[in-house]
Amino acid sequence: MQRLQGIAVSPGVAIGEALVMGNEGFRIPRRFVTRDAVETELDRLHHALASSAEQIERNRDAIAHELGRQYAAIFEAHLTMLRDARLVDELDQLIRERQYSPEYAVSRVLRRYAKVFQQLDNSLMAERANDIFDIEQRILSNLVGRRREEFSKLESPVLILAHNLTPSETANLSREFVRGFVTEIGGAGSHTAIVAEALAIPAVVGVGNFLADVSGGDMVIIDGNQGLVILRPDEETIARYRQEAEAGRTRAEQLGQLRDLPAQTLDGTRIDLFGNIEFPNEVPACLERGADGIGLFRTEFLYLGSEFAPNEQDQFEAYKSVAEQMQGRPVTIRTLDLGADKVMPGRPDDEKNPFLGLRSIRLSLRNLPLFRTQLKAILRASPYGKLRIMFPLISTIMELRQARMILSDVMEDLDEHGVQFDRNMPVGMMVEVPAAVIMIDRFVEEVDFLSIGTNDLIQYTLAVDRSNKDVANLYTGSDPAVLKLIDMAVTAANKAQIPVELCGQMSGNPIYTMLLLGMGLRQMSVAPAAIPEIKKVIRSVNIAQCEVVAKKVMHLENARDVKSYLKDELNRLFPTDES
Repeated sequence: MQRLQGIAVSPGVAIGEALVMGNEGFRIPRRFVTRDAVETELDRLHHALASSAEQIERNRDAIAHELGRQYAAIFEAHLTMLRDARLVDELDQLIRERQYSPEYAVSRVLRRYAKVFQQLDNSLMAERANDIFDIEQRILSNLVGRRREEFSKLESPVLILAHNLTPSETANLSREFVRGFVTEIGGAGSHTAIVAEALAIPAVVGVGNFLADVSGGDMVIIDGNQGLVILRPDEETIARYRQEAEAGRTRAEQLGQLRDLPAQTLDGTRIDLFGNIEFPNEVPACLERGADGIGLFRTEFLYLGSEFAPNEQDQFEAYKSVAEQMQGRPVTIRTLDLGADKVMPGRPDDEKNPFLGLRSIRLSLRNLPLFRTQLKAILRASPYGKLRIMFPLISTIMELRQARMILSDVMEDLDEHGVQFDRNMPVGMMVEVPAAVIMIDRFVEEVDFLSIGTNDLIQYTLAVDRSNKDVANLYTGSDPAVLKLIDMAVTAANKAQIPVELCGQMSGNPIYTMLLLGMGLRQMSVAPAAIPEIKKVIRSVNIAQCEVVAKKVMHLENARDVKSYLKDELNRLFPTDES
């Protein structure tokens, strides 16, 4: 049994078999074979080894012919390793004595070899681990007979273990069969983490190099509450985590009883509690938990979830579907927030600093056909519900005015063609960069509402890459500088008497609920799974109590003290809860 510590990004416990995905990962179809099938499986292994050797020989000869024998030396080395009698004997023994499947035996043995090389001080020798991984993938290719298994086409429950998952890969995970995932890199604020939380599957990121320690088919536990990953757990550990998972389900059922109750404080203050979604099929999850509306529809995932960009009609159908499902409840549609770590399939990403580059509203304003197509689709869907439109990552007044001008042009175009739309559809902006907060007194004069996106606000305020595990400890909403910016935005919006919501991960963390209410926030938008717990906190406090918390926090000097104080207040509110 091996324990690995990472960064918890989506709560819950998942227990199951690993699907290890590298650059060319393969599903290990089974771990064991029956006793009467051992000889057949040994024949299958030896055939795969022979086929792999033939392929390597062809590659060696082709390279030697084109470039010279010195460049073919790597393939000669691969052949030597592949034909090593000790390797073949060990594989045979695991299949005969332990009844391992050939795929599982190959993965276990070669990954153990690779780990030995990785741990060597000699960097040149450490690189030989990649050669072993290459051999492993070649043999598995000949055993399994197919290349990397698509995440969206799984046929049985698995836990995904990968070096990294892009937001688009995460968005395409099979919701039926992927029970959780772990990555070697990544941070708490990455879009991959956000999507995992939206999918309500346990996830841990930033574990560090561990894929050489695990093979496909190994039993794994993902503890998304503590950021812990347990490889090959013993029976006692499995039993304990199964009890914890059952306790989590019981708690979820208890919180589910709040579904039809309003998010209202003890002194009668009504809070609008919205849901964040990426796809139309997430709306039922919001409704099942009693959401007052959709506070953030991240439309870029319509692009990331497909190999081809959706056309105007595709987008119209998606927006119309959400509007109709919400039955008159408000729906805020954010225009494309592509760029940074959310790159469309097939598009080269050669920006050296993508988070400070061509992304979000900047990308839309640079690509007007793309932008106009989306605006047309949103406007066409507006008669089917209570839609609002919102522009992301606004940094300057000119960006906002330019975006609004293009929206007006699109409205005129639809008018000329006799297309119906809501002429009074509210227009808002995301508050995600310090520049927007500094100029907030000007912005409130030109928008109908504000939405504070704390994920990027934290990143840009603290100069911390939200997806980098090496600075993950610095990425926190508890930092006093971040809290002061949030307070400035909320105060300005309330003074201008325009709605303001907070839609970042902070709003879905119950330790911040009292603080945000005390700052004057009356709208929050969270991942659907977080709605019941945030509602529970709201229904357990009064505004005066929250204002005391906010006043205290705004006088603290560092993030550690802020988080410690907020946790103590939440524990005082719910002394029996683990939070």
